Amino acid sequence: MNVHIGPITPEHAGEVLTIQRAAYLAEARRYGAWDLPPLVETLQEIKNHLGDGTPAFGAFDGARLIGSVRSRVDGDRMEVARLAVAPDVQGGGVGRRLLEAISTRAPRHVRVVWLFTGAESDENLRFYESAGFVRTSEHLDAVGIRCVTLEQKVI
Repeated sequence: MNVHIGPITPEHAGEVLTIQRAAYLAEARRYGAWDLPPLVETLQEIKNHLGDGTPAFGAFDGARLIGSVRSRVDGDRMEVARLAVAPDVQGGGVGRRLLEAISTRAPRHVRVVWLFTGAESDENLRFYESAGFVRTSEHLDAVGIRCVTLEQKVI
């Protein structure tokens, strides 16, 4: 596999939707929650997000999009949102490269990069902590799942 990371635009929205839904099915199974926001987000919502100017990157194997990550910026904080890797290539370092790309390309004024994942998603928690993120709090999300917020200071 010859993976390169690059920006994604609204033209990639259909591929992003496909990967996102495939990638988040495991989380839906884990929690018995088929209405997770990444699974019910519409094509138009993805297009709008990809067109809003915030950092968004894709992992490409040739012309095939195999992973994506988006962000949301609020003041001096940036959320890492919707990190998704195609199930057939998970575990090969694609997610780490996407996380690094989004974290290191935050706008200059951003001081904290943050994200959240399910509190029972042990693999995700280990992955984010191994990338330098630190657990800061827990909350219930919109569908009632206990989530852990993790942060990383921008140097």
